[in-house]
Amino acid sequence: MYLFEDINGGRVELTFGENRMGMQARHVLVVLKHNGKWLLTPHSTRGIEFPGGKAEEGESIEDAAMRETYEETGVTISKPVRFAQYVVHNELTFCKAVFTAKVVDVEEQPTLHETEGALWLTDEELERCETLSFHMKGTGMEQLRKWVEDNDA
Repeated sequence: MYLFEDINGGRVELTFGENRMGMQARHVLVVLKHNGKWLLTPHSTRGIEFPGGKAEEGESIEDAAMRETYEETGVTISKPVRFAQYVVHNELTFCKAVFTAKVVDVEEQPTLHETEGALWLTDEELERCETLSFHMKGTGMEQLRKWVEDNDA
């Protein structure tokens, strides 16, 4: 387990593998690399980040990962693999499931929700990006990206 403080001062617990957090995840984050580039999306207020969001009532966490990715980027994914989860302890404590997946299709002009579509960045472009969301900064995101790279997911 990795313990760290996020940029907003929240205490974060990050684990890889089986969910041992004692809390059901209802939020998702999708961290994937395709053809040497990371799938990101420019959020209208927060900045550039990985796609993600909340599961809807009655929706599985895997279906939420696929839906949120499509709604925010126009990218259809399949076979989402849950490889990590983290709990953020601040005013509202929540658990987020982290997935990676395979890209099936990239829609050229999708109808988008809350974002400006898919943004594909290389490692170097991501490292130099000055408009990252606060969610993208810090130890946790480095660990998640490293897992995806190391596991060729």
